[in-house]
Amino acid sequence: MDLFELSWPAVKALNRDTPVVIPIAALEQHGHHLPVFTDSLLLGEVLRRAKPELANRVLFAPLYWLGNSEHHLDFPGTMTASPRVYLDSLRDMAENFLHHGFRRIVFVNGHGGNIVPAQQALFELRQKYRVKSDLLLLSATYWTLGAEPLKDVPGLKQDRMGHACEWETSMIMRLAPHLVVGDVSKVPDVQFGCAFEPAHRAWVMQDRSVPGHIGFSRHATPEKGEGLFNCFSKAVVVMLNRIVAWDGREWDV
Repeated sequence: MDLFELSWPAVKALNRDTPVVIPIAALEQHGHHLPVFTDSLLLGEVLRRAKPELANRVLFAPLYWLGNSEHHLDFPGTMTASPRVYLDSLRDMAENFLHHGFRRIVFVNGHGGNIVPAQQALFELRQKYRVKSDLLLLSATYWTLGAEPLKDVPGLKQDRMGHACEWETSMIMRLAPHLVVGDVSKVPDVQFGCAFEPAHRAWVMQDRSVPGHIGFSRHATPEKGEGLFNCFSKAVVVMLNRIVAWDGREWDV
């Protein structure tokens, strides 16, 4: 069910154990060859493919396209909220549904910079509503939900998500090829690097990439994009079905 299609009485009539999905993405630079709306376009398509498998068992809020993208601000076209403002906006959106009695809320994320703010926003809400033992507050990023692209998509060169990389470029080539700029086969490789791992180094994009992408975009194809969309959307369906089936009590599910 899409929230924007429902009247308020229809929302009021829903079972409060109906999972509420809040999709969060971004509008930010994606190198020389992909549009600034890449993250939002890709998440939207992943969810579009997942929805028919979920019938009327899940409520989807409209996609929130503004992300935590300050690390891309050196590149024109990027839009962002400052980190604390963004975190608070996520917290407020989730709390809207808590206010109306919904108990199962999940951020489905399509931008790496949103991972930490989304987790923190829900952590703070859980502390505020700590006496409510039946709440399920989850944050999930679509490419880390158990899909196995290297197993399911032939020919992939990358083993992880990058930025305007082989994976994202392939999906845009499949979804909106008219938005791909130039000859992708000539896009230079930008290595991921290890950056003091296993520590986490704070960074801005220009620390890592002059053109604004990270990964091996030149290997992208529409066929890989189709395979990636399929495996990511299936993983989202599996996760949401687990949420639907939760008994409202168990921790280890």
